[in-house]
Amino acid sequence: MEGLAPIEPLGLLAIFAKASGYAAALLAMGGPLFLVSFRNAPEATLALARKIAIVAALVGLAILAVRFGIRAARISGMGFSGAIDPMMLGFVWDSPLGDAALLRGVGQVLVLGLIFKGMIGLGAGLVGTLLIAASYTFVGHSLGDPRWLLASLLTVHLLAAAYWVGALAPLHRAAGSQTGADLLHRFGLIASGTVALLVIVGVTFAWIMVESLSGLVTTAYGWTLLAKVAVVSGLMGLAALNKLKFVPALAANHPGATLHLRRSIKVEIIAVVLILLITATLTSVTTPPVNL
Repeated sequence: MEGLAPIEPLGLLAIFAKASGYAAALLAMGGPLFLVSFRNAPEATLALARKIAIVAALVGLAILAVRFGIRAARISGMGFSGAIDPMMLGFVWDSPLGDAALLRGVGQVLVLGLIFKGMIGLGAGLVGTLLIAASYTFVGHSLGDPRWLLASLLTVHLLAAAYWVGALAPLHRAAGSQTGADLLHRFGLIASGTVALLVIVGVTFAWIMVESLSGLVTTAYGWTLLAKVAVVSGLMGLAALNKLKFVPALAANHPGATLHLRRSIKVEIIAVVLILLITATLTSVTTPPVNL
């Protein structure tokens, strides 16, 4: 299929490493965003959001090192031995991936500031969130033209996605608390704007990359993008179901409301994992029609 690169073992490993890096980045960014949005949430919920962000930042730093090795191995043609070759690693460091890794690494270190409770730790985490989001504009499809527009769209898209993804586990915990309904209702109100941003930004970015409807069905990029859209649509459907049915049921103390809501959030988490894998494939082995 047009625009599809061969997927060798290292390429497959690169896809999984990139998807894992996306997950770590979104969770690390989502923690500070959740904490600043829900400062009056139960302490147990805030503690979980803080813990997840810190662990995600640490995992993200480790994944950066792994991705460096994979990239060095792929460009060297030496196989896995290239992952530790000093010359190949130097080439990767001097590439845009090195710039992105440096900025992302600094951002993830700042997110670790959430270890310290209070405004200083939260402020460091928020700055780290912005740096992590900005780091993704140094690599990938956002390097095309118009550069400033693609970079802006990607940054907004990542921050909106991080807000949603970072809230899933804390909301799952909050669903069983006395104030869970109020917290979930507030999240639904804010998430309505977040979903709108995700849709508008995603559609705009995709249109710039695809350029025409025919590009959706004649290229590997287009088909992979359609798969992503399908899963995202299902995810948004679940979110709407939560907001319109399960959260009101929880507020009314309907039997089984907590179980249904938590089950729905778990399905959302699975959908997010699929989206990240598809996105990693989209940016690793497919070429946008605009670049063909």
